[in-house]
Amino acid sequence: MAQKKGGSRVSEDTEERHILQAILLADSFAQKFRPITLERPKVLLPLVNIPMIDYSLAWLESAGVEEVFVFCCAHSKQVINYLENSQWLNIPKFNVITIESHDSVSAGDALRLIYDRNVIRGDFVLISGDTVSNMSLTQALLEHKERRKKDSNAVMTMVIKKSKPSPLTLQTRLGNDELFMAIDPNTQQLLYYEDKADHLKGTLSLDKTLLADNPAVFLHNDKQDCYIDICSPEVLSLFTDNFDYQHLRRHFVKGLLVDDIMGYKIFTHEIHSSYAACVDNFRSYDTISKDIMQRWTYPLVPDVQFSGNCPTKLERQGMYKASDIRQSRSAQIGPFTLVGNGTTVGDHSKISNSVIGEGCTIGSNVTIEGSYIWSNVTIQNGCQIRHAIVCDGVVIKSGAVLEPGVILSFKVIIGPQYVVPAYSKVSLLPQPTKQDSDEELEYADNSSVENQSLLSTMLDLPNGEVTSKPSESSEVGISGVGYIWSVCEGGHEEEWRHSIAPISAEKLIDLKNVAQADLDLLTQDAGVLPTSGELKPDSDIANSEDADTEDFRDDSFDKEVEATFLRAVHESVEQDHVIIEINSLRLSYNVPFSDCAGAIFYSVMKLATETPFTTNSELYRTTVNVTTKWGGLLKHYLQTIDEEIEVIMKFEEICLESIKEFAPLFAQILHLLYDKDILSEDAIISWASEKEGADESDKIFLKQSETFIQWLKEAPEEDD
Repeated sequence: MAQKKGGSRVSEDTEERHILQAILLADSFAQKFRPITLERPKVLLPLVNIPMIDYSLAWLESAGVEEVFVFCCAHSKQVINYLENSQWLNIPKFNVITIESHDSVSAGDALRLIYDRNVIRGDFVLISGDTVSNMSLTQALLEHKERRKKDSNAVMTMVIKKSKPSPLTLQTRLGNDELFMAIDPNTQQLLYYEDKADHLKGTLSLDKTLLADNPAVFLHNDKQDCYIDICSPEVLSLFTDNFDYQHLRRHFVKGLLVDDIMGYKIFTHEIHSSYAACVDNFRSYDTISKDIMQRWTYPLVPDVQFSGNCPTKLERQGMYKASDIRQSRSAQIGPFTLVGNGTTVGDHSKISNSVIGEGCTIGSNVTIEGSYIWSNVTIQNGCQIRHAIVCDGVVIKSGAVLEPGVILSFKVIIGPQYVVPAYSKVSLLPQPTKQDSDEELEYADNSSVENQSLLSTMLDLPNGEVTSKPSESSEVGISGVGYIWSVCEGGHEEEWRHSIAPISAEKLIDLKNVAQADLDLLTQDAGVLPTSGELKPDSDIANSEDADTEDFRDDSFDKEVEATFLRAVHESVEQDHVIIEINSLRLSYNVPFSDCAGAIFYSVMKLATETPFTTNSELYRTTVNVTTKWGGLLKHYLQTIDEEIEVIMKFEEICLESIKEFAPLFAQILHLLYDKDILSEDAIISWASEKEGADESDKIFLKQSETFIQWLKEAPEEDD
């Protein structure tokens, strides 16, 4: 990983130019995807219908990396064969080299082997094969090199970004545990890293010397580790010198942070407008896929980077369709959905917020919501699939139901009318008797010889036939083929954390009650700093950043509300049901009613612009119709005057930034919202009063509304 093309290159007059190199650990986190990884390498799972490793390689190539070492262990032959038959070996100035090992059982083993090969000649980028990003490496590389010139002990720069976790679930939208970092605000040096804090006590234990030796320390719990590291060659030698370093974060990073002898340092580089995330569980798989569909990863989106020989066309409302699909006239394909080439959709079927692979056959009256249907899947008439993952070659027979959180592995057959219970994992392979832990096996797959033999029997037959199958009384219905794996390590209680299924409202209420009980317990000890040096996460140090950090909320909530609202519009969902869904989101993200109202208002106004218009009058008429239909939903979340004022301010923001077409209509629509009893007279007059002291540039819409506001002030009150 030496140098970037044209970017932050050291002058060739003073130093020999090195090409920028990268190490890609292809099998990272495969254990989290069992039983799927017993049958195929996770690196080949399609993320929005594209092999996952393609996203990692596409980003590295665009970022200026010229040589990538792909380290393969589990399913190495399949990974190597895929790369040999892909585009990546034919791109000029982009050299992809595979390194195969059957003995490495951790990232530490992989990096020690690469060190022995002596192929790294300078600073390099270290990622896993499930990384999705569109960030530029130029600034991060420059910062790393400048620090190295001043301090040779600065061996690593970690890429991070802001991502506030939910205080209820104590996890991020990617399904990862809440992460605590202590960072020097002046140098960006990482001083503390803990992803498994003692949530039961609600405290963190910090070494007193950390506070004594550093004049300023910011303690964060709103950062996401992107698992993109810029490393100096010393990192490889450190793994070689310390054979107890196995895991990159739990062992290597934490080891360096507590080692006061060698003095090696780790720094951070925070990205803001760019995208970077890593897939290490099913919830992050789902979240990142949705981000790709909503184009946060541009240009790494299906219709630009990965269209290939079967171009995918982006249509309105985030619908992606391949050129050769067969869709019944009565079938409905909703927003944020991708349908792959050669797929057939039957009469009266409904698909929304889902990814459908290539060559699938979907019968009549099928409902698919929030799911991932891979390639060559057959779904017969009347099936219902919600928030599930269905792998290649699966057959789901008539009337079968997949409840939320279900995973069907390759070539499973679900019998007719069979209901697969929530969070079930179904495989052609029997569940292994020995479950390897993540600690023992970070990314390799130690599936047994018996399972490998069964695997070859099942997957290598022509025409997808299966000769080895469960008995006649199948676990998955009459004529079904597959084994339901039992839940281990925490049971069903923990399945919701990493599932693609939304967290149920009942579970969120339970979590809220637990959080309130913990808060009441902590309140009893408020104001006392324990002698051990423990700091409560909500202490002054934790909140010593700018005031806007306290108010930061991941904009994913707004996107989730918008997607929920659009689905309700296009599927004619009753408003009461929409309220239940939005309340679940509100509890999950722990946001106030005003944020719900703002997100709904934006969604309603955006919906009005989807009807074609050429004049302001046409746009206003459409807005009247939309507001009349959905005003009750918005009003439900306007319980106080303050919340109504927040909506008016949200409207100002919309007119200035996101939907400027409404700017000339601000006063008219404000009057409309008053007429529909969505906004009260008191709220509008209070907003106007607050605006009186603002700068002239901030009074644009106040001046536009002067006549209406004056009318409100002078009009006599109506009798009850």
